[in-house]
Amino acid sequence: MPASAENLLGAGSEDLAECPVMTGSQVVKADAESAGLFRDYEGNRYWFCCAGCGPLFDADPAKYATAA
Repeated sequence: MPASAENLLGAGSEDLAECPVMTGSQVVKADAESAGLFRDYEGNRYWFCCAGCGPLFDADPAKYATAA
């Protein structure tokens, strides 16, 4: 089992977030932060499931922040 799948199984709900770009994708916050897969926008932190989501969020953060 991949380490990320193991982390999802052991993570509590406060440790998880949904990627605002690829809705439905669960993210382990600590893993995303250690990989730099997050952004702060208008006082809130958003975590991403992969490196491709950060640039999409940067292009239109208001669009993704309201979807989250």
